[in-house]
Amino acid sequence: MLKNYWNKGKKQKRIVIIGGLLLVLLLFFLRDDYQPALLFLRRYIFIILIGGLFLWFTISKFRKAPSAGRRILILLGIIAFFGIGWYFGWKVKLYDYMQSYNVYKHLKLVELNELPLTQNERIQPFNNILTMAYESIGETQEVTLPQLVRVDSSNQWTMAVQPSKEYMWQRINDNTEELFTVESTTPFPRFSGENRIPVTFSIGESLAFSRNTYNAVVQRFNLFQLFTMEPSDVFYMKNDDGKWVQVVSLIKWKGFFFPYPTYGGVMVIDPGEHTTKDYFERILIGKGTYISPEETQNHPYLTRQNTLAEEVSRLQAESLKFLAGFTDPLPWNMETAVKIPDMQDDENWQPFVTDFNFTGMDIDAFNGLYHWFGLEPIGEERTSLSFSVMIPADGTDKLYYYNHAAKKEGMAGVSAMPLKVIESRKEYDWSVNKPVEFRPFIKEIGGRKRLFVLCTVAAKKDDSKKFDGASTPDLALVDCQYRDVIWIDSKHPSQWETTILNQLGETWKTSERLKDEDIWPTRTEIDVSKERDSLEIDTISEEMIEILRDSIN
Repeated sequence: MLKNYWNKGKKQKRIVIIGGLLLVLLLFFLRDDYQPALLFLRRYIFIILIGGLFLWFTISKFRKAPSAGRRILILLGIIAFFGIGWYFGWKVKLYDYMQSYNVYKHLKLVELNELPLTQNERIQPFNNILTMAYESIGETQEVTLPQLVRVDSSNQWTMAVQPSKEYMWQRINDNTEELFTVESTTPFPRFSGENRIPVTFSIGESLAFSRNTYNAVVQRFNLFQLFTMEPSDVFYMKNDDGKWVQVVSLIKWKGFFFPYPTYGGVMVIDPGEHTTKDYFERILIGKGTYISPEETQNHPYLTRQNTLAEEVSRLQAESLKFLAGFTDPLPWNMETAVKIPDMQDDENWQPFVTDFNFTGMDIDAFNGLYHWFGLEPIGEERTSLSFSVMIPADGTDKLYYYNHAAKKEGMAGVSAMPLKVIESRKEYDWSVNKPVEFRPFIKEIGGRKRLFVLCTVAAKKDDSKKFDGASTPDLALVDCQYRDVIWIDSKHPSQWETTILNQLGETWKTSERLKDEDIWPTRTEIDVSKERDSLEIDTISEEMIEILRDSIN
């Protein structure tokens, strides 16, 4: 048809040429709009090819069918084929099953013989930080989701203050001009003074059109990346020159049969104002400097950092269900079938970004930020801790796991913890208070490394989506083995281990047949004498009270 139109005359030829040029320009300038469709083709290419070939074959048979009855049977066959494919592929989640197995096959698994220690424990949960940030901004502003990153030598929550999505003019005209950065280890995060960083970005997550982070990054992709890459989480951190930058985590899809997501590197966006030159750069070639996973090691600020998309790490952690083989997650096996326990009251689900210390362990792992998962058996009634999983948050291609189930440690899992915390403080009004974010707390205490989970009690109304950002949060530690709850003082982290020993030291000593020097290695004879004298004084005091009471009567 186009050829016939072309041959009609010069006018028609000009229309075809101009129309073709316009189409090419639209395909070039609007590639960020149709890129999700290209990515869809890449993700489901195998399924699309199978369905297309089957449809082509059956339609050719349909045309050659000698009778109406034969054609009806072919149509019923087509409907049955796609119906069965939908049921097993999506309803039964066979497609996800195969995708997860692909992830497992390509993982570099490292089994740990002991757990690493945790350090720089964060006190406030994600949603409290978000609530307190919104308490510090104006009507036409909003903040990006807080991200825990390494800034200089400390771990900090960082987020950008940007134009609100409800105000279109600001989204078109304004820049992102400020960052919040607060220490993760303090119970009193301040959103003022030196914690408000003046820095200008012409690219932002809430900004409109080509100034939107997603659009600008996609425009930067080359032709191959348009089919294989997608932007994910956005982080704000300092680069090696001490300059604040916007780091966009990228997901790369690999494989032909059941493609799976992997860490695809990052796109780094430098600060700068919205100018005419900036505008033409954005719409023509996008914004950002691409750093591949292989090049990350050349940039110290991206190592031991948090740049991995949670979508990727969650799928990697879940794939451990194949440890006992391809068929183990099927209903009649399930020896190592595990799940990520997502708590409905806790709106920030695993993974929890945690600072681990591998010093002293015979293993090639860095000290820094990891995505931690506490995996549990598939069944809803089974709440034991099967695996502790640590995935390097900087995208390093390894997965470290500790098999609690194989070592028969009898650890309680994360989903069992809320009721234990609630039961330990019956005087609380638990209808508006929620124990949230049960994250690992591992210390060498009482003669060996011990695993606790640390949670924060956050207030939340039934009709509200917001958590209360309490300035003095209540913290609880739960011993995963002994199931005991220890309430600790958020203002004095240096006293946490002493509090634990005071509550559980005697129990550990009796249950594990330990000596005093195992439980209290730094306690001297003088300390023991003082404790004994104190007990004797208490006993004498009680006897004197009884004597005085008898004499009065």
